[in-house]
Amino acid sequence: MLARLALLTAFLVAVPHWPAWADARESARSEAKFGIDVAQRGLWREAIYRWERAIELDPTYAAAYNNLAVAYEHEGQLDKARQAYEKALSLEPENIQIRQNYDLFKEINDRAGAKKPE
Repeated sequence: MLARLALLTAFLVAVPHWPAWADARESARSEAKFGIDVAQRGLWREAIYRWERAIELDPTYAAAYNNLAVAYEHEGQLDKARQAYEKALSLEPENIQIRQNYDLFKEINDRAGAKKPE
């Protein structure tokens, strides 16, 4: 009986934290969706702002890191793009879309780097 009471108490202590976490995740998703909307209209700087905001709200949001990487790449911020892709992959190493985006990024940039005269 005492063990059951302790378990119930632990559950009740944890429950109040769920809504705040859920709110942060929902806010992050809202920011990410807005980022997609503005990116589709060519407003890449606004998209970057929104995806940066999304990962501030939910640092485990791999899709937002992926989108941010694409935007950084579009804006020529290649070091930031590489870091964002790597973070996305560290969060979701089995995500095929992120892996494909990163592999294409590396292929294009490695080839471009090889063509630069020294």
